[in-house]
Formats: sequence, C-alpha cells, structure tokens
Amino acid sequence: MRRLLVLGVMAVLALAGCGGGEVREISAANLPSTKDSTFVYLHHLDIVTDWDPASSYSNEVVAMENIYDSLTTYNPRTRRAAPRLAERWQTSSDGKLWTFTLRSGVVFHTGRPLDAAAVKASIERTKRMGAGAAYIWDPVQQITVKDPLTVEFRLKYAVPLDLVASADYAAYIYDTRAAGSGDLKKWFQAGRDAGSGPYTVASWKKGREKELVLRAFDRYWGGWEGPHYRNVEFRVVPDPDRAYRLLLRGEASYVQRLNQALYQKARITAGVRTLQVPSFQNMLVLFNTASGPLTDVRLRKAVQKAVDYDGLITALKGAAASASGLVPEGLLGYMPNLTQKQDLTGAAALLNEAGYGPGGRPLRLTLTYAQGDDEEELLVRRLRSALAELNVQLDTKAMQWNDQWNQGKSADQAKRQDIFVMYWYPDYADAYSWFLNVFHSVEPVSFNLTYLKNRDVDAKIDRLPSLATNDRAAAESAYADLQRDLIAEEAVVAVPWVLTYQRAYLGNVQGYTDNPAYPNVVFVHELIPGG
Repeated sequence: MRRLLVLGVMAVLALAGCGGGEVREISAANLPSTKDSTFVYLHHLDIVTDWDPASSYSNEVVAMENIYDSLTTYNPRTRRAAPRLAERWQTSSDGKLWTFTLRSGVVFHTGRPLDAAAVKASIERTKRMGAGAAYIWDPVQQITVKDPLTVEFRLKYAVPLDLVASADYAAYIYDTRAAGSGDLKKWFQAGRDAGSGPYTVASWKKGREKELVLRAFDRYWGGWEGPHYRNVEFRVVPDPDRAYRLLLRGEASYVQRLNQALYQKARITAGVRTLQVPSFQNMLVLFNTASGPLTDVRLRKAVQKAVDYDGLITALKGAAASASGLVPEGLLGYMPNLTQKQDLTGAAALLNEAGYGPGGRPLRLTLTYAQGDDEEELLVRRLRSALAELNVQLDTKAMQWNDQWNQGKSADQAKRQDIFVMYWYPDYADAYSWFLNVFHSVEPVSFNLTYLKNRDVDAKIDRLPSLATNDRAAAESAYADLQRDLIAEEAVVAVPWVLTYQRAYLGNVQGYTDNPAYPNVVFVHELIPGG
C-alpha cells in the first residue's frame, strides 16, 4: 500500500547520518554537458511495486506520472484542474453530468489511438478491479462515448470530476487491449506499459540500483521540439550520504530528500540548487475511540494537550510547518485558526477529572509508530516525557508498517493500540481523502484507525463532494465543522505538523517546480537540460 512506502522512505532517510568523506564541489568540469539528455533521479526505496496502472498505489507514482496521462492535471497556482488529455470539459448545473473533449491525434505507446472508447474502457477496468485508489471513480454511474473525441460521465451524485480525474493514482488512461487476448495484469507486471505520456519503459531490473530506465516516446502529443531530457534513470540509493556524493559528482540530477545536515550543506554548495516547499502531507496522531482508556474523550483531549507542537516545529528545523487543523494550506477546507498548542495544565485538569493524572490513579497507554523514523521518534519521545510528568505511562513500539497496520486493523480489539501515528496525503488535491479514508466509519477497518463510528460525522463527510462541486462556500463551512468536530469535540486526532519537502538537484537543471498534488514526482519532460 501507498502509506507503507511513504513511511518506509521516511524511516530510511532518518536512519542514515551525514558522515563520509569530503566531496569536491560541482564545477563546470564535472557537470553533465547540455548534450547529456539523461535525467537521473535518486530514490531511497525500490521504485516499482505494481506496474498495473489500475491498482498502482505506491512509490512507482514517480515513474507512472511520466509514463501515463490522466484526463486532467492539478495546477497548484490556480488550485484548479488543468487540461492534459482532455482539452476542455463542461458540467451540468447539478454537477452530475460531465463531458470531456479529448485532444486529437494522441496515441498510446502500443501505437493504438487514445480516443473516447479507450478512456471508457480504461476507467471501467479500473473501477471493476476496485484496487488502490479506484474508489475515486465510485460516483460514476455510466460512461458514454458520444463521438471519438467526446466522452460523457453520468454520476450518481455530484463530485468535482475534473479534479478527481487529476488524481495521482487510479486516474491513468491506458490501452486495455495492450495484451491482446492475454492477461493484461500479468502483461503489465512483466515491466511493460501502455501509457500515452512522454516516456516509455526501456528497462526494468527489480532489485538493482539502476532499477528503471525510461526513454522518450517519439510520438508523444506534447512534442519534443527544443531541449528535453530524452531518458530518465531511476536509481535506488538508500544512503543519503552516498546520494549526496553522487549529486556533487554530477552523476545524479536530483535527490528526492536529504537529512537536515546534508540539506544545509547543499544550500551553500556551488552548482547545487535546493528547493524547500510546503506539501499536502501531514502527521496524524490517531486516538482509539472504540476500546481501551481513550474511549473517554477527556483522556483523548488530555493527550492532545500534551503534544509539544511548537517545540517539535523548532526541533525539525524547517522540515515541517505547524499544522492548522487537518487540511494543509492550499486545499479547500484549510482553516488558519486551528493551530494546536501544548497545555500541560489543561491536560492535568482533564486527567484529574477522569480520576487519573497527578495525585490520581496512574494511566497506561500504548502507541505504535514507524520503525526507524527519526521525526516520529522525536514526536514519541517528547510525548512520552510530557505524559510522564502527568502520571501517564506511554508504552511505545516502533514497527514496520505492515506489522503496525495489521495490528491496528486487528479484529481483536484487545490487540489494538491506544495511539496510532502515521502520515497521510490525499489521492487528489482535495481534503475529502482525509475525511473519507481516515475518519468515516467502515468495516472492516482499513485506515479508519480511530475506529470512530459517528453517523453525524459520516453524513457530513458524505456531503463533501457535492458541496465542493456546487457550493464552495458551503463546502468550506462543512470542512470547518468537521475539523472542529474531530479535533475539538470528538478529539480523535492530534495534528503536530505538515511536512515540508526539501529537494536538491543539479544547477544545470532548469524549469523544475514541485507540485504538492503529486508527491515526489518530477515531470521530466517539462525540464530543460543544460545551462
């Protein structure tokens, strides 16, 4: 699953220090020449876990977004969907009928035309498989081919389908006929693609450092006029020190994320550019509302107040920003006045009211978090210390994600943790993802690791897509109400920070920007080599 590897990346990054020998600064002599058209992307874990664009839900997004196209793309400047495969679209007044007009002349890497019938077949297969983020198409009742370049979507309920169609997972349009009469999923898993993007798979060597190489697709609809990178190489380099040395030697173009010490070095190194940008990814501290001591809302509120929000931001030294509610800035629903503060006096009062805390009965809680993640470890260590002063013993356990998640989903409530720590980012640029996946009641448990079952909250969540489509002001109000419900009233979550992405790349790479709707993706075709 996607969150497995998000956490895994953080863990690997945190484990590595900043030792190693000195490396000379980049100079004109060791920069790749303008004729060198290979962009080398250094990642910290295996790139590909699932080649099927219908079910892909993990690290391979960094490659998939360069191989496949979706109908639309998210523009972080306008905060709206922008054209991609669809040149334009329109919707009915009730938001339940959407018509997309496609670009003409687009072909898949297989050579077949990308037309309305191909769009219909692609999305219907993704819906039918129901894997990964396929839920984004749940509102779609019927897809109709009006003509070769026009496709109509009839919805069961209104959603902002133009934004949904820009999702970083499950929105890919692909050639469902690529395998002929064979098994398409098996065909994909051999390391093949059937996209229409600027690059196609040249080689894939699972388990190797140079895991994946993409080459230019000459018939790409976006064209190849002017300077472009003709090849993209994805290399797996778990050690940040080594990744940094490769960058300094000009053997890498881009490092996804460095630890703090190396990032500060990169900022003052000649020939290296750095970029620090806000993300849509936040840290969640989820409280068990179904079993154990935290069924008492007073105790949940006490733990919320024990978190050292400001101290954590200071200690993270630019790698995170203060969270204000559940929705990061830049998304519909962001509220600037929901920042939480540590309040140990208030926490003690709530504990005492429940019969615990200083002078009362001792309280014992369990917490699980990602093994090897220094940032989560910092959070846990500070929370454990603060609670100890309040006569609360916090038993913490660092775990591999699969183990942590399986424990959280256990049918035996006695095996579940009291507090679950994890990162989250949306599947498309809308806060609906947090509320639907993390806080809506569901059986069996998936990511709803607070185990909240609240019909009123569920009803408010269910209304969000329609409101976002038809009445943004009402949607803003609904998001505000939900955040107050979940944080202040129900107290099912604490949100210590929003992650800040810190990138380092060669000085001769021009045109790079970071789009928070596509975490860790570099849209290589948009870059200009040399300079």
